[in-house]
Amino acid sequence: MMIHRRTALALPWAIAAGTLAATALPRKPRAETLSPLSEGLDPVSPPQTPPDGVFVTPDGTTHHLGEFKGRGMVVNMWATWCAPCVAEMPSLEALSKALAPNDIAVLPLSSDRGGADVVRAWYQAHGITALPVLLDPKGALATAFNARGIPTTVVISTAGLVVARLEGAADWSTPEAQALIRKLVAA
Repeated sequence: MMIHRRTALALPWAIAAGTLAATALPRKPRAETLSPLSEGLDPVSPPQTPPDGVFVTPDGTTHHLGEFKGRGMVVNMWATWCAPCVAEMPSLEALSKALAPNDIAVLPLSSDRGGADVVRAWYQAHGITALPVLLDPKGALATAFNARGIPTTVVISTAGLVVARLEGAADWSTPEAQALIRKLVAA
C-alpha cells in the first residue's frame, strides 16, 4: 500500500487531533455497560508479590506500592481517554468511599500523558471528588503488572500480595463487590 507524501505528513497531526478531541470533551459515564465484578475478577493463585513500581502524585512526589503494605489495595490502571475506564470510575469512587473505614486504599493510576491537570479536569467534569489524582504516565506499573490493556485492576491483600485481578471494566459499587474486596484483602 502506498501513502501519498502529503497524507503521510498529515497523518500524525490527524491522530494527535483525534486524541486531543477525545480527551478534551467530557464523556458521560455509562454504568449500564459495566459487568458485575463477580464475572471478571480472577483469583491469583498462589498470591504473588506485586512489582515495586513507582507512581506519582500531582506535586511530583513518587510513591511505591510497598508503602501501603499492611493496608488492602485496589490498584486500577486507567486513562481519561479510555471509554471503559470512564464508565467504571464512578463505581470505583463509590468503592473508595465504602472501603475507606476499612483502611483499604483505592489507587487509580492514570496513564494520561497530559499529567495531573488532565486528570483533575476530568474528575471535575464528572463530579469525582473522593479519588486521589495518581499518575503512571509512562505505564510503568501497568507494564510491571503485565496489563494487556486498560482498565486493569489488581487487588492486593494486607499481607502485601496480589490476590485477584480484573482486565476490563466492572461495577465496583455494589454491596456484593465491596464485601468481596473486604474478604480478598483480608486473605
